[in-house]
Amino acid sequence: MKNLIIDIRLLLGLACAHALIYFSFHDKAIFWYIFTGSILALIAYSKFQGDVDDEASFGQYILVGAISGLLIYFIFWLGIKGFELFNIPFQKDLNRLYKWFAPHLFWQYIALILVAAPGEELFWRGFIQKRLMNYFKPAISIVLAAVLYATVHIYSGSWLLMLAALLSGFAWGLLYYWKKSMPMAIVSHIIFDIMIFIIAPFR
Repeated sequence: MKNLIIDIRLLLGLACAHALIYFSFHDKAIFWYIFTGSILALIAYSKFQGDVDDEASFGQYILVGAISGLLIYFIFWLGIKGFELFNIPFQKDLNRLYKWFAPHLFWQYIALILVAAPGEELFWRGFIQKRLMNYFKPAISIVLAAVLYATVHIYSGSWLLMLAALLSGFAWGLLYYWKKSMPMAIVSHIIFDIMIFIIAPFR
């Protein structure tokens, strides 16, 4: 624990992530401009800290990445149905999230697929989770990284987005640890985003 406390690179990375994501959510009118720049900054920071794992073949990370992305989407769909079944109020929050933060312009969809999804995986799984592995057992590292990933979403003002980040972060963290393949985690994230924002949104 002592070494974790003095891990300046990890702490600085988390501080930068919170600051950048805070400013991203601060002004909804320019969210996608600031968010895209913020993720690019986090990509740059994470790449200076070391290499990520890439132990799967092209065919493996495309196939398993696509299947896992669809599976995570299906789990979220079941969650939505569960909210409806138990009359948990969520629709207003969900509609607000899509209205304020979902991509609407063509360049925003490109940024989502080519910047946001890869960048979040490179930073939160490739850097934060991998760094935590130096101090904790894998299970604890995966859960802790998912919790930290969820905390930056507090600035959205949405409990639903925080919950979604926690669950998806855990799923991608588990996938990354299991298959030791960053491209696989990125493909999974991209497929999930395509489903939830383009093909079959929940709104």
